[in-house]
Amino acid sequence: MTHQISFPNLGLEFSVNTVAFSIGNFNVYWYGIIIAAGFLLALVYASFSCKKMNIDINRLFDVVIVGLIAGVIFARLFYVVFYPGDKYLKNPAEILQIHDGGLAIYGGLIGAVVFGSITAKLRKMKVAAVLDIASLGFLIGQGVGRWGNLINQEAFGGPTDLPWGMYSDNTARVVEGNVHPCFLYESLLCFLGFVALHFFTRRFRRYDGQTFLLYIVWYGFCRFFIEGLRTDSLMIPGVNLRVSQVIAAACVVAGIILLVIFRHKTSLTGCGDPHVMEAVGLAEETAPQPEEEHTTSTIFGDLPEEELKEIFDDDSSSQNQESSSEKEKSETETKEPEKEEKP
Repeated sequence: MTHQISFPNLGLEFSVNTVAFSIGNFNVYWYGIIIAAGFLLALVYASFSCKKMNIDINRLFDVVIVGLIAGVIFARLFYVVFYPGDKYLKNPAEILQIHDGGLAIYGGLIGAVVFGSITAKLRKMKVAAVLDIASLGFLIGQGVGRWGNLINQEAFGGPTDLPWGMYSDNTARVVEGNVHPCFLYESLLCFLGFVALHFFTRRFRRYDGQTFLLYIVWYGFCRFFIEGLRTDSLMIPGVNLRVSQVIAAACVVAGIILLVIFRHKTSLTGCGDPHVMEAVGLAEETAPQPEEEHTTSTIFGDLPEEELKEIFDDDSSSQNQESSSEKEKSETETKEPEKEEKP
C-alpha cells in the first residue's frame, strides 16, 4: 500500500510504500525492518556498555533473547485484549497476523521487563543493573521504531494548526485538515531521554536501578501527554480512560515515590558517580592500570611458582657456593708464596 504524505506548512510532500520488497508472494514491510533496526542499534549500544556496567555480555544476550520473545508476545496480547469490538473473538487466527500491525508498546515493555528480569535472576546477574542498561536500549528502540508509524500512517493525533502539522490519505479518513505527528513527538523525546540518561548513567548514577526508575518516569510523563493527542488509543472497557495514559500516570507516580525512597542509596556494580564508585571499591576506567609483570617462559611449563623458586634458588645458591669456594682457593694460592719468601 502506498500513502501520500505531506507537511503543507513546511512544503514537504512525498509518497511511501509500506512494502520494502517482496520474495515471491511474501512481502517484507518497512515497519518490520525499522523495528528490527531499532532493536539491533539498542543491542549494539548495550554490547559496548557492558564493560562500563560490569555486566557479562554473554549472559546479557540470554536476557535479550528471552525479553525480545516475551516483549513481542505481550505487545500483541495487550493490543488484542484492549482492541474494541469482537474482531479477534470471531477470528482468533488473526491474533497471529502481527505483520498487519497491532503491537502495544506498554505490553511489550511489561513482557520484556518481567521475563527479562526473571532470566537475569536465573543467570545470577544483578537485575537492577540489567534494567538500567535495558532502559537505555528501550529508548533507542522506541526512538527508531516510531518511524515505522510514519510509513504505516498510524499513531497520529487530532487536528492542529502548528507548522509541522501532517496530512495524508490515511489521516483524512479520521481527521479533517492537518494532524499532530505523534510518532515524531515520541521519537524525538525518546532520543532526548536517551542522551540525558546516557550521561547520567556514566557520571551521576548512585545506585543500580536508578536509571531504570528515571526512564519509567521520563517515558511515562511524555507518553501521558502524547497519548492524549492520539486518535487511535486503546480504551479500558466500560471506562472512558485510555489504557496507555493510565499506565503512564501509574509509572510516573511509582517511579517518583521509589526515587524519593532510595534517594540516599549508594550501591553500584558499574559506572556512575565517581565518589560512590570509589566508596564501593570500583576504580575509574580512565585510571592507569598497572601492567602485568612479564614472566619469561621456561621448559618447566606450568609448574607452581613455589616449585620454580625452589629450583632456581637451589641452582643459584649452589652456583654462589662454587664461586665462593673457587675465590677462597685462589686467595689461598696467592698467599702461600708470600709465606715462603719470609725468612
